Amino acid sequence: MTRVLFWLALVFLVLFAIRSKIRGMQQRARAQQPPNPFTPPGRPQELPDAELMLCCAHCGVYYPASENVQAKGHDYCSHAHATV
Repeated sequence: MTRVLFWLALVFLVLFAIRSKIRGMQQRARAQQPPNPFTPPGRPQELPDAELMLCCAHCGVYYPASENVQAKGHDYCSHAHATV
């Protein structure tokens, strides 16, 4: 039983040493890479707030509120649908 525990401990230690060596190599490789010119330094760029979406009274398609066409008290996605 002692031999089995010895071999298990030895295998565990070897695997642990290999894993730590690989991590060290990965950290050194990351430190040597040049910075990406497409990512701004500091914190990442925040996304703008989502725009309100409206439903066309004619076709049922959802579209941004900035493209809204109002006619006869209803919201439409285009002038063609508002005149129908």
